Amino acid sequence: MNNLLAKKQTGKTCVVCEQIKWKGIHLYTSFICIDCEHDLIITDTDDPKYKYFLKQLKKITKPEIHS
Repeated sequence: MNNLLAKKQTGKTCVVCEQIKWKGIHLYTSFICIDCEHDLIITDTDDPKYKYFLKQLKKITKPEIHS
């Protein structure tokens, strides 16, 4: 419980850079920090970083809807 409280106070873990950050966006159940969001937007598809971003973004899963 104490670890969970500490994590809430320090931010969220970015799914791309895997660092704890304060600002960013939530995509389904994942968090992307503002720095990675900016890098994603400006990266060309022929840049080697683009493949890394794709690999990291594949970790994001859409939550299932249970009825």
